[in-house]
Amino acid sequence: MQNIDVLLEPVRGLLLQIGAFLPRVALAAAILAIGWLLAKGLRLGMVKALRALNFHVLTERAGIDGFVQQGGSEHDTTDLFGWLVYALVILASLIIASNSLGLSQVTDLLGRVMLFLPRVLVALLVIVFGSYFARFVGGAVRGYCKRVDISDGDLLGRLAQYGVMVFVVLLAVDHLDIGGGLIQQTFLILLAGLVFAAALALGLGARERAAQLIERWFPPDEAVGKGVKR
Repeated sequence: MQNIDVLLEPVRGLLLQIGAFLPRVALAAAILAIGWLLAKGLRLGMVKALRALNFHVLTERAGIDGFVQQGGSEHDTTDLFGWLVYALVILASLIIASNSLGLSQVTDLLGRVMLFLPRVLVALLVIVFGSYFARFVGGAVRGYCKRVDISDGDLLGRLAQYGVMVFVVLLAVDHLDIGGGLIQQTFLILLAGLVFAAALALGLGARERAAQLIERWFPPDEAVGKGVKR
């Protein structure tokens, strides 16, 4: 009889541990279910609120929706914001569930991921409003060139738009804090090299071409020219 008790003692201990662990599992499952329902509701609410504020019109005019849909996605930027909110709520429920189960390492990992998602939301907002502003600047430059009869207004407008857009992307990447400033430094090095190469090209072999472009963009005033002649 004693031998049987000795053999059954580990089984009893295992059953006791399972009995103590099952309520935690049930609680974690309930937390995940509630979190999933809450995430779906908040996602739908966020999407409807943004569309009521005509946020989708802003993203469409900024060109972000077209860029997203070129990758094969059927959703627009507004849906992307909704899915990010959905992911935030799901991560929060996973953190609470893993903490109730005593999984400290998993909780720490999920907490780091959750702290990163708000940065992604802010970076997306910077890109959306920055893209809209870049298109506005490009259109303003093209309109000004057309009013003052400067040739290649479309080219100058595109250059202004792309310049603003590069600055906006750098702001978004800097907010994400990816690479510890390596991306910004690499871009500055490439930009310095491009400017240096353009300066060498204009100074050595394209001086006449540059003069023609400047004369075409900023034609001389005939009245002033006649007044100078003797």
